[in-house]
Amino acid sequence: MPWVRSWRAGLVSFDDVVDHVTPDDDDEEEHLCADLPDQWRAVSLREGLSVLARTPPDQIRLVLPAPGDPRGLPESGRFTGAALLAGECIIAGNLGLVPEVTTHTSGSGVQWNTVTWRAYPVEQPIVEQYLSTSEAEAELNEALAVATDQLASLDVARWRPEIGTALSALRRSHDGLLLPPGYDHRSRRMYARAGLLDGVLSIAYADAPGAAINAYEAERREAALRPLAAACRRALMAACNAPLSV
Repeated sequence: MPWVRSWRAGLVSFDDVVDHVTPDDDDEEEHLCADLPDQWRAVSLREGLSVLARTPPDQIRLVLPAPGDPRGLPESGRFTGAALLAGECIIAGNLGLVPEVTTHTSGSGVQWNTVTWRAYPVEQPIVEQYLSTSEAEAELNEALAVATDQLASLDVARWRPEIGTALSALRRSHDGLLLPPGYDHRSRRMYARAGLLDGVLSIAYADAPGAAINAYEAERREAALRPLAAACRRALMAACNAPLSV
């Protein structure tokens, strides 16, 4: 989504956007767009993105909603329900795009995904406002400090070699995970940091219940991580939706 905003601001080319979302060497994922205005069939991502050719960049926003935290969505409607179920969507003017991932398996057992960005009309006004980058950064710093203290006091953290390997891989992958031209230093810093933390949280949840030895400790571990996960989501949104410098 940041690349789409940068394209609409005239800072990158349309080909740059398509190449960034669907690299040439990625044979395991196909992106399509469906239910677009004046389209009766699913089309390629390249054709689908052309619908946004006249949408100003400040009207294109990333939303990462979660149950109990629908910030950035209309109060109700089909689009809101689909976005909450997916946990991710893009709002572009009066159009909402929600990804649907379908896994296919060939007769020989090879698997690949189809990501269909389904379009919905956004007819209701959005009530909840987005956090600014400064507000999101402050919230992320506080959530990280609190979660670290709580996990240390619970003594439920568990270190395993495979976790260390995964964290090292995450650090390397996020070194190259940069926002496109137009974003300021604070947005870039927060995007990289929140992205890294989000990856670490994914590992932590996959490793649940960590070193917790009973249901009570597992519940407290989950409670310690939940606010940090929410802060990471809001930080990613704030970074991606930050004003662009043209």
